[in-house]
Amino acid sequence: MTDSAADRRQRLKSIIGGSTGNLVEWYDWYVYSAFTLYFAPIFFPAGDRTAQLLNAAAIFAVGFLMRPIGAWIMGVYADSRGRKAGLTLSVSLMCAGSLLIAVTPSYAAIGWLAPAILVLARLMQGLSVGGEYGASATYLSEMAGRSRRGFFSSFQYVTLISGQLLALLVLLVLQAVLTEPQLESWGWRIPFLIGGVLAIVVFYLRRGLEETQSFKNAQAAEAPKSSSLALFRHYPRQALIVMALTAGGTLAFYAYSTYMQKFLVNTSGFDRETATAITAAALFIYMLLQPVAGALSDKIGRKPLMVGFGVLGVMFTWPIFTKLSVTGDAYAAFGIVLGALVIVTGYTSINAVVKAELFPAHIRALGVALPYALANTIFGGTAEYVALWFKSRGMESGFYWYVTAMIGLSLVTYLRMRDTRKHSEILEH
Repeated sequence: MTDSAADRRQRLKSIIGGSTGNLVEWYDWYVYSAFTLYFAPIFFPAGDRTAQLLNAAAIFAVGFLMRPIGAWIMGVYADSRGRKAGLTLSVSLMCAGSLLIAVTPSYAAIGWLAPAILVLARLMQGLSVGGEYGASATYLSEMAGRSRRGFFSSFQYVTLISGQLLALLVLLVLQAVLTEPQLESWGWRIPFLIGGVLAIVVFYLRRGLEETQSFKNAQAAEAPKSSSLALFRHYPRQALIVMALTAGGTLAFYAYSTYMQKFLVNTSGFDRETATAITAAALFIYMLLQPVAGALSDKIGRKPLMVGFGVLGVMFTWPIFTKLSVTGDAYAAFGIVLGALVIVTGYTSINAVVKAELFPAHIRALGVALPYALANTIFGGTAEYVALWFKSRGMESGFYWYVTAMIGLSLVTYLRMRDTRKHSEILEH
């Protein structure tokens, strides 16, 4: 493939389209969690507020469990119909889910139909997020030239964290400009409307994307059809590698990011506002580190970064949590949290491209998405529950050792696998 100025402009346009959509997807996903306190009373019978929150949390979990199903369905779709088609369908489902939540009447108005519609909307969003990872990871990896593949694919986590921070920012703005009764009555619908409108914009942006040459070549060669049976029958080693390298990485990511805010409150003793500020500031810097590490992987390879994460994670996870548990200074806590996120950057910045480089084009989207989604649901989705279970039993340090052990398992995988930068299945055309 020639790398003319026109090629570079088209490639950049495609990468922006792919990664911007990823930001909107994750904004819509996190908005549900950020505004649960305000909309839970709307969708469930009046009475016990805790019961309302539990019902809303259960529906959030249902959406999470849909992610492997979305990875399977959308992965096969992106392999058979194209990366562009997969990305467009993914953002369409997310858009529909957000708008559905925004306009659904209250339980007082339509009874049990209100929570039923909420469940339907979250099922759609769970399918969307499950499929988005494989489609966007594959698209970004295939569109980027070999020399900058790590750099451009790292924007998947840049936009993932951006979506989380954007949802938090919208919450802070609405809390500042609306009263508590206004937020509980109708203000909570605003962020879902924003997400739906943004998704419509991304839908039209993605419709104008160029299809990847890898997919075109696979179609022209009449490659075998993508299916979960074909994946685990013909590429079991690659699928198991994806699951093994994801297990420790995704657990560490959720432990160091999502759960960390609760840890700062429940264990370290910070108030909620300070814990939120510490987490948000650390996540912002962490977001900026992703393309730096991705670019570094283009120079020295993917394996050194993953091994670095594995070694440092095994060495420092227990000291990080132990020190943080007795830290009362906000600046010290920020430094420790940021240090943990710097460590996990060795995984998050390049995990998408590493997975994409393991599979041939005709089954790449499914190969990236499905094993990842399974490991993510098993280890990432349960991270907070496991942490709180250990704490409730008076054995909080057990969680530190659990995270350390899982990172160690992934480290063994990193050490044994080949460097995908040198042995990539993504061919230049």
